[in-house]
Amino acid sequence: MSPGTQETARRLEGRIALITAAGSGMGRAGALRFAEAGAHVYVTDVSEAAAKEVASEIVDAGGTADGIHLDVADRQAIADVIARVGREHGRLNVLYNHAGIPGAAGLDIGDEEWALATDVNMKSAFFATSYALPLLREAAGHASIIFTSSVSGLVGSPLSPLYSMTKGGIVTLMKSLALELGPQGIRVNAICPGPIDSAMLPQFFGREPGTDTADLIDTFMANIPLGRPGQPAEIANAALFLASDESSFVTGVALPVDGGYLAK
Repeated sequence: MSPGTQETARRLEGRIALITAAGSGMGRAGALRFAEAGAHVYVTDVSEAAAKEVASEIVDAGGTADGIHLDVADRQAIADVIARVGREHGRLNVLYNHAGIPGAAGLDIGDEEWALATDVNMKSAFFATSYALPLLREAAGHASIIFTSSVSGLVGSPLSPLYSMTKGGIVTLMKSLALELGPQGIRVNAICPGPIDSAMLPQFFGREPGTDTADLIDTFMANIPLGRPGQPAEIANAALFLASDESSFVTGVALPVDGGYLAK
């Protein structure tokens, strides 16, 4: 069991959760934490091997999970996975739209780069939510949608206007859905991570050729009051709170988990 398990165990007992991009990093941490809390977790990822590995890890620890290949840029694939959840369980308690990529830097961006970033970061979350809505309604009163945005969705990013645009779009999507779905008993929130110690961190800072990635990361860290990057498990803890009944009066919130970056 991971640190904090004793305090977080069984908050999601008997509930069904689906997480996108759960094969590594923050998504993996969320899948493990949700399973520890009692949920049956659909671990989806563009890497089928990674998804199945995380699901196996959950099962080996005494939980229940399915590892499924899912390319979130493929709208039909999203529909198919959610249809499977419906056939197997008839409801969905937690939809955690976590998938995201850094996207291309700057403004000189080709159509394919633009489409990939918007498809993965925004379109996938929009349609996953649309397809999952009937199943979430079946869990009304115990239904939570969680989006992964970013601090760059709340303030501008000089490194990537495209990334900021997509993550800002997630925040306004979340707020709109919170207003629409609240009367149906479905809560909707977003997590806005700051720099997290995962494979995506050097990818985000190292997109420009010739970039001194380590120097850029160090410069960014100088603006973090807590003086360090976050850990994937710290994002998972925030996600568990938003997924569970402990946040039963929380909806429409873009929650920074950023070591104080936005406090400045």
